Amino acid sequence: MSAEDLEKYETEMELKLYREYRDVVGLFTYVIETERRFYLTNDYEMQVHSVQGEVFFEVSMADAWVWDMYRPARFVKRVRVLTFKDVNIEELNRSELDLPEDSGFRGGRGG
Repeated sequence: MSAEDLEKYETEMELKLYREYRDVVGLFTYVIETERRFYLTNDYEMQVHSVQGEVFFEVSMADAWVWDMYRPARFVKRVRVLTFKDVNIEELNRSELDLPEDSGFRGGRGG
């Protein structure tokens, strides 16, 4: 497989992932972003832990969708994330969910 073939494959996978995101985002209430992944969920719990002066976050989600083009199944029953990095949690604004059919997507989130 040439570098060009690989790039084309990844671009096609990102576009497919974006389209799937566009189709499912309206089903969810929260966006949760960690340093490694981007999740959609309706139910989460976050705990902040401190052990010997080190702070880390534990985020648990139920019935989530994960932005990761390398996963064969992006819907997951339960997710538990442990991280020393920032966690961003946003409640989705329903009026912002009306995404155009083709928004000129040219790339996406790493996973």
